[in-house]
Amino acid sequence: MHKDVPNGNDERDNPVIKQEGDIIRKSSESHEEILNRLGLLDIASAAKTAGARFYYLKGDLVLLEQSLLRFALDELANKGFIPISPPYLLRKRYYRNVVSLDAFEESLYAVSEPSEASDISEYEKLDDELFLIATAEHPLAAMHAETVFSGKELPLKYVGISPCFRREAGSHGKDTKGIFRVHQFNKVEQFIFSDEDNSWKYHKELLENEEEIMRKLKLPYRIIEICTGDISKRDARSFDVEVWMPSQKGYRELFSCSNCTDWQSMRLDIKYDKDGKRRYVHTLNATGLSAERMLVAIVENYVNDDGTIRIPDVLIPYMGKNIIGNV
Repeated sequence: MHKDVPNGNDERDNPVIKQEGDIIRKSSESHEEILNRLGLLDIASAAKTAGARFYYLKGDLVLLEQSLLRFALDELANKGFIPISPPYLLRKRYYRNVVSLDAFEESLYAVSEPSEASDISEYEKLDDELFLIATAEHPLAAMHAETVFSGKELPLKYVGISPCFRREAGSHGKDTKGIFRVHQFNKVEQFIFSDEDNSWKYHKELLENEEEIMRKLKLPYRIIEICTGDISKRDARSFDVEVWMPSQKGYRELFSCSNCTDWQSMRLDIKYDKDGKRRYVHTLNATGLSAERMLVAIVENYVNDDGTIRIPDVLIPYMGKNIIGNV
């Protein structure tokens, strides 16, 4: 753990280190109410076909989601991050090396082999237990397991894009309405393999990338630092970027940004050669953009008095329009 991580018992002790943007005092109408009225969201049908915390996006909301993802992907690719579309399944033996499964496994969806498969000789058998990925970070971290880089190959910067699947265990009763906390969502993820001497510089860079995206979308935000009582045991230092949600009259998490130093690389056996001596790489991860949560933020912060939703300026070239929800 980094020496500057603030002391604290739990998330209530996470200090705010920065706040930017003007808080918009809009009506208390939630994103779900706005989108239902505009016919752009159908949670009832998803609850019937898939269960709680699933959703159907419709019409212009689908286009807005895709515009957000492409915007974030373009922003990071233009900064030299290599776009990666990873596998959406990961073997358990790798998953246990990218997260602490003792604390995280209950949040994952395990993929099991159907019982009838044993009776079908042509059926391709699973050779390991598989999990649906909770974030592109996890297959990106495992991508170079058992690898030795030359020093010149680092830093290696990736931007992953994928659906993410989470059981949201322990979240019973939290954010039960709308699409803020769901079992399936789309996300762009920043990931860096670094030498040990420069990883803190890249940690700062990842956080700055998150802030730049927030500024370009013109959303009010604040940054909190995760304290000793709340930080994951694999993270040496971690920050969250939170966005202002008018309907909740408060800030909610939108991005995370962590330096795991050598926690993952020691377990995945990822090293680099420096002057003939092998050292473990440092791994860093940060949200590029979590689409469903960002949709919530845009809908609530950009709703017009007539109930339509204004499109952020940077997304208009992707959308081809500046307003959605005309009825």
